[in-house]
Amino acid sequence: MAGIYIHIPFCKSRCIYCGFYSTTLLDLRKKYINAVCREMELRKNYIREPFSTIYLGGGTPSLLDEAELTKLFLYINNVYDVDRNAEITMECNPDDITPEFTNMLSRLPINRVSMGAQTFADSRLRLLHRRHNSDEVKHAVKLLRKAGIKNISIDLMFGFPDESLSQWKEDISAALALNVEHISAYSLMYEEDTPLWKMLDTGKVKEIDEELSLTMFKELVCQLTDAGYEHYEISNFARPGYRSRHNSSYWHQVPYIGLGAAAHSFDLNSRQWNVADLKLYIEEINNGIIPMEREELDNDTTFNDIITTALRTSDGIDLNAMETRLGKRYRNTLISAAGKHIEQGLLEIQHDRLRLTSEGIFISDMVMSDLMIV
Repeated sequence: MAGIYIHIPFCKSRCIYCGFYSTTLLDLRKKYINAVCREMELRKNYIREPFSTIYLGGGTPSLLDEAELTKLFLYINNVYDVDRNAEITMECNPDDITPEFTNMLSRLPINRVSMGAQTFADSRLRLLHRRHNSDEVKHAVKLLRKAGIKNISIDLMFGFPDESLSQWKEDISAALALNVEHISAYSLMYEEDTPLWKMLDTGKVKEIDEELSLTMFKELVCQLTDAGYEHYEISNFARPGYRSRHNSSYWHQVPYIGLGAAAHSFDLNSRQWNVADLKLYIEEINNGIIPMEREELDNDTTFNDIITTALRTSDGIDLNAMETRLGKRYRNTLISAAGKHIEQGLLEIQHDRLRLTSEGIFISDMVMSDLMIV
């Protein structure tokens, strides 16, 4: 099985922390959707196997209207072989979720919604330039439930400037009260060239202490696992049976096709990415050209990719699968490099899988960098 990712780059306004490619040129939506559908036709043979996940990310996919979404799914089903039980996720802004919107969802094949809640403190939402307020997140969940959406994910952030541990605990409690199936939580990142990064660079905001950030992460893990969520990837927690199947494909070397401006694809042997330029993407696709760059993957690169993806998950690295794909030398190299971390209790091997321990998770970046081939 494989995955389909469609990048919808449109936003009404830009959040100050976002480093993803986006645009406020909303009048180009229809031309863009037409181009994405044309790209599907141009790349119908990129992956020759059924697709078990579809993910509409952005940007803000919930800005699309019913005609645009219907056209996307019509083309997907005409061009690709999609499994009848596919997980189909759409990212949504909480304030876009209205009764009219959920009525539209009921007429589409979308069965999973991912919302960027980020925080339940309105002051911090204003800092991020988010369009919604905290009450709208709670209302959105109620509307989605009423519409029959049984798989809801929310994103949280921690480590805001001047945020205290008690404030973060309040956010965790508010998230748990929603009783959603999936929670992703990330430390606030200062991506270069974003407005937030410029605020940091000019001293308008200050990063929180690294020790406090680690304490916040530990609090998150403790509270969510106590509440019955499975900590199945460093930043992701799910009720049993509700792991993100699409994102799991990224972490476990499952091929996927990325459609749209700035979208990335992976076919096991190479990575490719489309140009991050909306107008150029539309122009090139209309001329029958896929505006992309490509990187062929050698065994060392694939080995490093496995370290930085599969090791993030509770499943860990399947050593037998690695040996089958790359050869015994790479398995031996990994086990040798992992030895000292196993002795220190940061890594473990169980059932031929190399995994981070509960302590190793907290310093995962250091452990992974130590295992990679330089």
